[in-house]
Amino acid sequence: MNEINVLLSTAVFIGVVHTLIGVDHYVPFVVLSKANAWSMRKTMGIVVICGIGHVLSSALFGLLGILMSQSLSFLVNIESIRGTLATYFMIVFGFIYTGISLRNMYKNKPHTHKINGEIITHDHHHIESVDDHHQAKPKSNLNLIWGLFILFVLGPCEPLIPLLMFPAATQNTLVLIEVTAAFSVCTILSMMAMTYIGVKGIKAIQLKSLEKFAHPMAGLAITLCGVMILTLGI
Repeated sequence: MNEINVLLSTAVFIGVVHTLIGVDHYVPFVVLSKANAWSMRKTMGIVVICGIGHVLSSALFGLLGILMSQSLSFLVNIESIRGTLATYFMIVFGFIYTGISLRNMYKNKPHTHKINGEIITHDHHHIESVDDHHQAKPKSNLNLIWGLFILFVLGPCEPLIPLLMFPAATQNTLVLIEVTAAFSVCTILSMMAMTYIGVKGIKAIQLKSLEKFAHPMAGLAITLCGVMILTLGI
């Protein structure tokens, strides 16, 4: 019983700590929530969906590896490869988002024309109608959410594999489920907590002059997260 308690406590501890240390677990949600003016409810919903995909993918992979009697080192190596792929996906995701944002800023940039000696300034909005605008924004948000979901499904929970191996070795299915649940719940709750704090914090900073750059800055922040993970291993 003591070993089981230690295992569950370790699952809780690592679930929280690995989320707090991994900036990629919450920074993308914070910057995209700010840039796209998502409500807190919508932001938390997206975090939960991505969090479930994040932990479930690793849990299923770990269980599959256990059923196939793969070694711990093999599973950890595969998770490491998944982590590298997820990091590059994050960098590309942020880079593309930045590029699209800068393009949209340029397309909608105010233009000046001199007509009969009078300077006229107006915006060039490349949207055919109000209906097109209302249809385009939900579609854009949906694509963005799908991108985040894929990112977190690709991203592994490396600590989960070693935690799963011990109860599997003792052939205790109940403990296996409890450890997976404890790790998963603590990871998702920590993601929600850090995102909530980040969103509240960034909203408290009043930088009106930079608001028009919210989307490019969000893309750059996500790209920077990926680069930091790739170079510093955080």
